[in-house]
Amino acid sequence: MTPILQVGDRTIMTQEIVPMLKSYSLLPQFLQGVIIDQTIASVESTDEEIAIARQQFLEKNQLTTEEACHAWMNQRGLSPVQLDELALQDFKLLKYKVNTWGHQLESYFLQRKGQLDRVLYSLIRVQNPGLAQELYFRIQDDGQPFSEVAKDYSQGQEAQTGGLIGPVELNVPHPTLSRMLAISKPGQLWAPTQVGEWYVILRLEKFLAAQLDEAMRQRLLNEMFASWLQESLQKTPVHYLPERDYSRV
Repeated sequence: MTPILQVGDRTIMTQEIVPMLKSYSLLPQFLQGVIIDQTIASVESTDEEIAIARQQFLEKNQLTTEEACHAWMNQRGLSPVQLDELALQDFKLLKYKVNTWGHQLESYFLQRKGQLDRVLYSLIRVQNPGLAQELYFRIQDDGQPFSEVAKDYSQGQEAQTGGLIGPVELNVPHPTLSRMLAISKPGQLWAPTQVGEWYVILRLEKFLAAQLDEAMRQRLLNEMFASWLQESLQKTPVHYLPERDYSRV
């Protein structure tokens, strides 16, 4: 067995690395890193991009002084060249995502928009159908404030906020509620509807349509990349090679 790493008083041998990665549930993360490195290896970067990537990496990790930078590298066993490679990884990965999926963003956004739209809504839920009907009429006919009724009667955590929930994306609420909210107009009050064990009174307060802004573009790129990476992990064969006796080399 060949020693490869010293951690305190313990010497880690080469043959122990894979079993340790498995026991710490780190092997999938390690394999992801290998696939990503192989994928972005061919992505070229200019000297200017390398400098920008390094500066951004140092700022992100609060390595504002040379002493802090050297201490950080020593702790991780990195050389300055390896630090630049690490700093450049995120930069190259973003470049790869844009080059690979950037032209699909608009169509993918339209596919996902129904789930990405957000809603602010008010909710009252009780388990007694008769009480639910009474509370509905108090709001609809008597003009009692929804928030007041919710605070007094709703049996979920929403009672603490006067029934108000959100803004949340449309795929967050129960599917029945999501369908109701998707076809609602702001201010529309729904009569009691059974959802599981609850009788729910629902009102849409505000509809917030998703926009394909820069933050959304980055989110969708990450989604498409994560889907591709998961598929790549499943397709990439991993073989455990027989141990080699380095003492005879």
